[in-house]
Amino acid sequence: MTDIQTRVDQIVKVLDDKKAEDIEVFNLDDTDYIAKKVIIANSLGGKHTQALFDHLKNELKPKGEVFLSSDVSDEWVVADLGDILIHIMIPQYRQRYSLEEFLSELANKKSAE
Repeated sequence: MTDIQTRVDQIVKVLDDKKAEDIEVFNLDDTDYIAKKVIIANSLGGKHTQALFDHLKNELKPKGEVFLSSDVSDEWVVADLGDILIHIMIPQYRQRYSLEEFLSELANKKSAE
């Protein structure tokens, strides 16, 4: 299994190549969060959300990545890779749930301790 940063880079590359937008990676190594890294990306809407997830599975499974669980809809996909969580969502959901704010606060709080 490759190191976590290489895996994150591969995920970001697939998302970027397939036209995901506003891709952000949060490093939560030193927090009590359920994952070490969280990747958030916008889809262009509707079926693009699911298509991005399908591309991730098709590209990463042959490289040994294991998708432990996932929740998939047209608006939002969350994929659990154990130490990495991936959120792909339509821009409206991303705004509504403001995950970046929560994750940034979590990362900043831990680094301030």
